[in-house]
Parts: sequence; structure tokens; C-alpha cells
Amino acid sequence: MDNDKIRRGKPSTHIKFGESTAVLAGNSLLTMAFEILASPSLKISEKIKIDLIKKLSECSGHLGIAGGQYLDLSYEKKRISQNKIIEMEIKKTGKLFSFCSAAPAIIKRKNSKEIKFFENIGSEIGLLFQIADDLIDFRGSSKIAGKKTGKDQKKGKATLISLLGYINAVKYCDRIILKINKNLKQYGQNSKNIRETLNYILHRDK
Repeated sequence: MDNDKIRRGKPSTHIKFGESTAVLAGNSLLTMAFEILASPSLKISEKIKIDLIKKLSECSGHLGIAGGQYLDLSYEKKRISQNKIIEMEIKKTGKLFSFCSAAPAIIKRKNSKEIKFFENIGSEIGLLFQIADDLIDFRGSSKIAGKKTGKDQKKGKATLISLLGYINAVKYCDRIILKINKNLKQYGQNSKNIRETLNYILHRDK
């Protein structure tokens, strides 16, 4: 939807194979996720399968990724508040991470409070990932990032960088990491890999 010609250093799907093929591939991949969850080869109870399918539907539909992407396109070249930018970025990216974080808790039959805890952790990680991606677009080289950079500013994208500036956006990311680490403190060394991943997300080049 951002019409990037290059992704991960390779031609984007709609450039290499055409727009119609790209749209159909996206639809097929989303449908395949539900096919996998409903498959008899997935050895979990029917109740858990239904819970996972419901959660994935919420996170990928109008309340999640699709709705967030709509807001992202609608906010171009407009002055948008910080709260609305954060809400949009949590929807378009955070909800994907939210499902990934909640799914193991659902499979382990955790209670609703614990599932919500991991959902929130995932949303925060996804928000961090999206802001870091915006920082790469702002500062990164196309060669390192594997895609064209500097496009957010040209398109007038609503980002925390455009609202707060680069330095304050980085500081906001630091606060997200502190918040996540504080919430994960109860898990001690078991959360080590996640804590290391947070630092990688913020300081990655692509």
C-alpha cells in the first residue's frame, strides 16, 4: 500500500508479479492462517482453536491491522495528535505482535487476566517495532535498510518523529522498553531473550 518498489533488498511483490497477484497473495496468506489453526493436524482442543481464530480475527481485521492501515493512509498530510498516532501504530503493527504474544497463553489455558497481560506486552513491542521502523526510514540508508528510505516525510506520514522530532521519538522508545522490562521483571531470567530482543528492535538497521 505504500507502493515501495523494494523490500528486504528485493523487488516488492506487486512490482515483480503485478498488483492483482500481490493482493491475491495477501488474501491467500491471511486465509491460510485460519486454515492452519482449524486443521486437524494441529493437536489442540477445538475450544482453544476457536479462541485463537477469534483473537487472530480481532487483531487482523478492522480493530487491528486493517483498521490501523486505513488510519495510516487517512492521516497523511494531516496534523494528528500523539494519542491518535500511537493508537494507529498499535493497530497497524502492535496488534500483530499482540496476537503472537497472547497465543501461547491461550494455548496454555491461562486466565483472561494473564492473556490480557501478554496481549498488552505484545502491543507495546509492536509499537516499539513500528516507531523503530519509522526511525530507520528517517535516518537509514536504502542500502542498509533494503528499501527506499525518507519516504515517510515525502508522503507526509503521521509519525511520532514528524510530531515530536527524532530525539524525542528515541526517548519515547526508551520509555517503552523500560515499561516492558518493568512488567516482565516478575519472570526473571525467563524474560532475558525478550529483553535482548527489545534492544535489538530499537537499534537494528533494517
